[in-house]
Amino acid sequence: MHFLLLLLAAIVLLFKWIYTHFRTRYRFWKEHNVPHLEPRFPVGNAGDTLKSTIHFAHIMDNLYRQLKKYGDYAGIYFFRDPVLVVLSPEFAKTVLVKDFNYFMDRGVYSNEKDDPLSANLFFMEGHRWRKLRAKLTPTFTTGKLKAMFHTILAVGEHFDAFLNDYTAKKDEVEIKDLLARFTTDIIGSCAFGIDCNSLENPNSKFREMGKRMINFPKLKALKIFFAMMFRKQARWLGIRFNDEDVSEFFFGVVRETIRYREENGVQRKDFMQLLIELKNKGYMEGDSEGLVEEVGNGRLEKLTFEEIAAQAFVFFFAGFETSATTMTFALHLLASNQEAQEQGRKCVTEVLDRHDGKFSYEALLEMNYIDCIIQETLRIYPPVATIHRMTTKPYKLPNGSVLPEGIGVVIPNLAFHRDPELFPEPMQFRPERFFEAEKEKRHNFSHLPFGEGPRVCIGMRFGLLQTRMGIAMLLKNFHFRLCSKSDVPLKTDPVNLIYGPAGDVWLGIEKIQ
Repeated sequence: MHFLLLLLAAIVLLFKWIYTHFRTRYRFWKEHNVPHLEPRFPVGNAGDTLKSTIHFAHIMDNLYRQLKKYGDYAGIYFFRDPVLVVLSPEFAKTVLVKDFNYFMDRGVYSNEKDDPLSANLFFMEGHRWRKLRAKLTPTFTTGKLKAMFHTILAVGEHFDAFLNDYTAKKDEVEIKDLLARFTTDIIGSCAFGIDCNSLENPNSKFREMGKRMINFPKLKALKIFFAMMFRKQARWLGIRFNDEDVSEFFFGVVRETIRYREENGVQRKDFMQLLIELKNKGYMEGDSEGLVEEVGNGRLEKLTFEEIAAQAFVFFFAGFETSATTMTFALHLLASNQEAQEQGRKCVTEVLDRHDGKFSYEALLEMNYIDCIIQETLRIYPPVATIHRMTTKPYKLPNGSVLPEGIGVVIPNLAFHRDPELFPEPMQFRPERFFEAEKEKRHNFSHLPFGEGPRVCIGMRFGLLQTRMGIAMLLKNFHFRLCSKSDVPLKTDPVNLIYGPAGDVWLGIEKIQ
C-alpha cells in the first residue's frame, strides 16, 4: 500500500513537471512578440496530426487560413515546440534565398550511424551538405541531362509499346501504379544502369522497395513522428528512417553495379557513372570549376561507397514517386478537362512536326503547353506540399526579436498554391495561368513545388524532363477520359510521405488511330 502511494505521488509529480515544462515553452511566441495561436496542452496547435484522416499539408493549410491576417509570419506550437509559419511569398523569399544562411537546414530526422542511407543530400545539414551539394550540382547540367536523355527515351518507347498492347484488350487503366512502374524503370536505368522491367513485372524488387519507402505502416509512422520531435533521443534509441532490408537491398545493388563496371571497364552516361567518378577522382569529367575550387583549397575529397549508395538511394526515392504522382494527377485533370487535353495533344504534334516526328531533348523543351499542364498540376497537387527549414544560428525577425538556433520554420506551399488571392478560383485547372504574361502578374515565390534558393530540389530538371516525356508520349498516342471507376475529385492519401492520391486511379483509355 505504501509503495502504491509513493508510485502515485511520483506519477503526479512527473505529470506536474511535464505540464509546467509545456506551459513554460508555450510562452515562447509571446516573449518574442510574434502573433500566434493559443496552444492546448499537450498538442499545441497540432492536435489534428494525431488523426489518420488528414494530411499534414491540409493541417498547415487550415492554420495558414487562421494566421494569414497577421502578415508575413506567425507562430504555432507543434506539441511542445515553437514553429514559425511563413505566411507570404515575400517572406518565403527571405527564408529561402535572402537570409538562406540562417535557414540552411531542413531540420528533418536522420540517423547516419544506424541508417547510413540517411547520409544523403536531402537529410544532410551544415557544411557537409554544402560541400556535397557543390559536388553533385554538375550532375544535372544540360549536358549531363542530354546524355541521359536517350536512356529515358528508350524506357518511354517501351512504355508506349506496352500501352499499345494493353489498349488492344482493355479500355480502362489503373494509371497510378502503371506510371510508378514507368518511372521506376527510368530511375533504375539512369541511377543504377539496371533494367528493372517493372512494366512487365509489377512485383519486381525495385518496385517493391519503392512502395516500402513511401507507404509506412502505422507503427513505423509513429516512430518517425516521435523522431522528428525528439531527434537526439531518437538517435540514442537507434530509430531508423529506412528498414534494414531496404538498406541491404540498395547497398547490394550499388556494390554490385560498381564492381561490375570497374572490373569490366563498363561506362554508361547515367547518374551512377557520375557518382563513380566522384568516388575514384573526387570530381566529374568536365567539372573544371569544382576541381579548381577544391584543389585551390588544398583538398580534393572523394565520395565514400556509403555516400554513393545514399545519393543513389535518394535519387531513386525522390525521382520515381514524385514524377509518377504528378503524371497521375495531370492525366486525371486532363481527363476531366478535355479541352486542355486536346490543347496539350496539339502542342505535342505541332512540335514533333518540326522535329521529323521524333522526340528529342530540344523538342521536349519546345512543348510549352505541356510545361503549363505540369506546372498547373504541381500547383494544385504539389508532391512536396510543405517546405521545412530550421534556424541554424540566431536570427533577427523584422519585429526586432531574435529567434534562437534550432527553431522550426514551415512554408505551407500547398496553402500558397490554393490561396484565391494568389490564384483566383484555385481549384479550377487552368494551364494558361503559367503563360509568361500571367506569371508576371504574381509574386514568383507564390508557386513553390520544388522549393527555391540554394536548397531547391537538385533533381528538378531531371524530374520535369521525365514527366514531360511521359505526358507528351501519352497524349500523342492515347486519349484519356473519366470512367465509371474514376473518383471525382481525387482523394489524397493522408499518411503518405508524398502528397499523392489515395487508392487506385482509374481512367478510360483508347489508342489514337
